[in-house]
Amino acid sequence: MTVLLEFREGIRSFYGKYEVYLLPVIKFLLASSVFLLINHKIGYMERLDHLPFLLILSLACSILPVAVMVLAAGALVSLHCYALSMPAGVIMLVLFVVMYLLYFRFAPGCAYNVLLTPIACVLGIPYVMPAANGLLQQPVAVIPTICGVVTYYFLEGITANETSLGTNGEEEELIGRFQEIIRQFVGNREMYLMIAVFIIVTLVVYLLRRLSADYAWTIAIVVGMLMQYLGFFAGYLQIGQSSRTMQLTVGCIVSAVFLLVIQFFFFNLDYTRTERVQFEDDEYYYYVKAVPKRYVSAKAKTVKKISDNARNRRAEREAVTRKELLEDMDIDMDDE
Repeated sequence: MTVLLEFREGIRSFYGKYEVYLLPVIKFLLASSVFLLINHKIGYMERLDHLPFLLILSLACSILPVAVMVLAAGALVSLHCYALSMPAGVIMLVLFVVMYLLYFRFAPGCAYNVLLTPIACVLGIPYVMPAANGLLQQPVAVIPTICGVVTYYFLEGITANETSLGTNGEEEELIGRFQEIIRQFVGNREMYLMIAVFIIVTLVVYLLRRLSADYAWTIAIVVGMLMQYLGFFAGYLQIGQSSRTMQLTVGCIVSAVFLLVIQFFFFNLDYTRTERVQFEDDEYYYYVKAVPKRYVSAKAKTVKKISDNARNRRAEREAVTRKELLEDMDIDMDDE
């Protein structure tokens, strides 16, 4: 445990020292991952499907607020959808504007959730998002997470129907495509299942981790993951997707590991040294429970270098001191 704590403190110290350089690098990596994922899933507009263009766009987003990255991702998705089909592009643009306004109105500080949620869905670990929201943020953070879920499932629907959407047709066919896209999107029961479970789990994890009980974060993680597993398991059986249970099991286990890592870095307490303090003032009695954090200070290593000159000077001083001592005792050095 000591080694892990020293490793954690080393990472914290390194990030705190070089944050001004590391933050743009992290934003660049996130932006490039999002843009590459978009082009991989729906790279219908060839002009935008070029690596140099994506790298330049990611570099610009690395020095701008995260909200600009969300805006750039939405514009990129809308343009790709429009290149496939005008109805898909229009619907995506309207949907993105509505989601952006909701995010900007209720949770402007949670832009990372909008970007990380589709990535987590692609990786098969979307279950980490609601629990992480409840551990690290306020319940309102579930709104941008839901926006990410909606975007992911809309793009999944576009990808699944790209053949029919990409064909040219008359005005009546365009209206029919509008209706078909909206009908498939509105009727996606798996999306509604994920939204409902995410909302419930975020609220439960948030309430549990705020308790003053020992190991509150661990309890919140365990309960949150169990609720997600049971909720999705029952939901998949209800909507006829029982084959997803193996993916659900693996995804929940991996998500739980990520959440424990988050707990280790942000809320690692030593409950064996818990103290309870009681004091008062003129109006109130106060009962305080103090739980110390697990902390290991960095070891200061001192290296002392002894040169040959230092050894010679030390030997000369010892010889002079010995000679003076013999003279004080009237002892002849030759007799010795």
